[in-house]
Amino acid sequence: MVITTKSQLKVADEVWIATALLHRDHPDRADFSIEEIVERARSQNLHGFLRPGVYVHVVQHCVANRSRNPARYRMLFETTDGRRRLFRRGDAYHPEREGGKITPRTGDLPDGYSGLLQWYQEWCQAAVKSKSITDELLSLAGSGKELWADEHADDYVRRLREGWE
Repeated sequence: MVITTKSQLKVADEVWIATALLHRDHPDRADFSIEEIVERARSQNLHGFLRPGVYVHVVQHCVANRSRNPARYRMLFETTDGRRRLFRRGDAYHPEREGGKITPRTGDLPDGYSGLLQWYQEWCQAAVKSKSITDELLSLAGSGKELWADEHADDYVRRLREGWE
């Protein structure tokens, strides 16, 4: 078994851990501000001090739906300007990030944090089960069916076309 030390912990993995902990501790929240994620990384103190790269990873390097700059990580998802959540398979992402890392590898996590990967899998599954349709066009599916509830669809169309030449 590989044991990750402070010096081996990647900044991207540190950002993922901080964000996962926020989600786990606040299951009622859909996303978090950049500042909240950076502060959580600071308070976890996984590296002994807050590395300058944490902020830029939260803002750009780990964000799936932003262009690659330079990393291809897909660890975070920008929900709105200045807000992030963990990326889930099925989220839209920039094409340049295809194949990018989504979660840390088990061996890359510091002692005591490997359970976050199992939590993440369950969190993703729960989100899929409770996901409502957010696409505006898809949400219209079935709307208007009451218009012909009392008649066959062909009869309804025929009635609408009456008087056409």
